[in-house]
Amino acid sequence: MFPVRILISAGEASGEMYGAQLIQALRRRHPSLDFFGVGGQRMRAAGCDTVVDARDLAVVGIAEILSHLPKIYGRFRTLITEADKRRPDLAIVIDSPAFNWRVARQMHKRGIPVVYYVCPQFWAWRQGRVRLLQKYITKALVIFPFEEKFYRDRGVDATFVGHPLADLAQPLIDRAEYAGRHKLDLSKPWITLMPGSRVKEVRMNVPTMLESAVKLGWGYEFLLPVAPTLDRGFLEGLVGTRRPIHLVSEALPALAHSRAGIIASGTATVEAAMMGTPFVMVYRVSPLTYLVGRPRIKVSHFAMVNLIAGEEIVPELVQQNFTVEKVVTRLNEILPFGPARDKMIAGLATVKTRLRGPDRTREDLHAADRAAEVITALLYGSPAHISQAAKE
Repeated sequence: MFPVRILISAGEASGEMYGAQLIQALRRRHPSLDFFGVGGQRMRAAGCDTVVDARDLAVVGIAEILSHLPKIYGRFRTLITEADKRRPDLAIVIDSPAFNWRVARQMHKRGIPVVYYVCPQFWAWRQGRVRLLQKYITKALVIFPFEEKFYRDRGVDATFVGHPLADLAQPLIDRAEYAGRHKLDLSKPWITLMPGSRVKEVRMNVPTMLESAVKLGWGYEFLLPVAPTLDRGFLEGLVGTRRPIHLVSEALPALAHSRAGIIASGTATVEAAMMGTPFVMVYRVSPLTYLVGRPRIKVSHFAMVNLIAGEEIVPELVQQNFTVEKVVTRLNEILPFGPARDKMIAGLATVKTRLRGPDRTREDLHAADRAAEVITALLYGSPAHISQAAKE
């Protein structure tokens, strides 16, 4: 008997991490499952044969995407050709809509059920693209509580399974050991800089972050975690010698032991919230990308934690508002003990609770486990049972 074969496609650092978690959760239930597709080191370690490396797809911005189209299309054809050889029983696509909705379309044409885990944020912009999910997706597994209703109201079979980061434990390494490992001064407060996981966004965000570090002065240690999708040498070249910035390999301990953070919009803001670390959200894209994209944005906040809370918990400094002066001013409001810091920490705790998932009484039930239950029902059970599986 042949093993059940699953195509899984995840781009970027966060999607690749979610993919690894999901593979592990599925394999705990069905060890013989066979995975292949798009991913990185984490997914390879989890047992996925990555025929396309996720780093080849990690681009951002209209101009950069256009220049990388030939390479991206080549990787897409490689994946589809491999799918035709291996004939998967199910396809799972994770985030990265520009690439993955095309994967979903090709799998749908071949009669292969498609699960979308970590759905595109079409509620934020380009809402008309929900029709792509209606047409090509068998089941949507969403990670934000408001997404289930949004997609269901538009004819997509969606289930909220919780956010994969909501159950992140505090790192085991203590502050002193972490300081020794990275030659950090224990007597100083630490500030973590997270400029993004893709080359273009890092180039756009790092300079102002570094200038802000200079402005804040020598009373702080500054940590910059190296995302798995980035080359350390690339970051060293950007940082240079203008200010001692410690490049570290682990983001969560850096956040957990930092007094505050300067965090680019994206998954890192959720990681900071899970660690309970106050931060200022920043982001900058090219003028062309902002000009084209800004009128299409349908939400009142950029930061995910603010969207989940329904109010501004963390300050948002985007595009022309992302300046050294504003970063330093907002950080100086939350670095000392006081009402502003306490209010932000309480708000981040509320966000963490809301992201835990539909069954918050089950401490052992991770988002990947809920997702695996739904996928198992799709593979081995009746589709009529899928929506209930995640809530049992």
